[in-house]
Amino acid sequence: MTQNPQTAHGIDVTRVLDARRELVFRAWTTPEHFAYWFGGELSVPVDRVDMDVRPGGGWSLVMVTPGGDELPFSGVYREVAAPERLEFTVRDLPPSDGTEGDVVHVTLTDLGGRTEMVFRQSGGHLTAEQYQQAEAGWQGFFDRLTELLAQA
Repeated sequence: MTQNPQTAHGIDVTRVLDARRELVFRAWTTPEHFAYWFGGELSVPVDRVDMDVRPGGGWSLVMVTPGGDELPFSGVYREVAAPERLEFTVRDLPPSDGTEGDVVHVTLTDLGGRTEMVFRQSGGHLTAEQYQQAEAGWQGFFDRLTELLAQA
């Protein structure tokens, strides 16, 4: 089930996924898997995904719209504790104001063959309307993540 008490300061989503925690963690940290689900219905060419999954390592990708427009995303990993936690920054524009963007926290709890995924994006770098749009985007991404995990 999904809980999403989205606020003006961030996004909170909790899902229970029918997959082992290690598999869910790999879906967050493997370019081929991340490219499949991160774009939701948009294309994310795997050759446009870069992931250096370690504290201080960067990540980036480009979503491609049906019209061919490119939407870049990037950030830096702050914490990597396999297979339990990830913390990283996320920006959808190149850094121009000196900020890293919002911070994403992902906590994965082993439920004996299933995994509780707690997702939190915070930082206050978006307006309330932008957080609503971002929350809807993440929900779509997590629907694709669920599809990916069902294929494993």
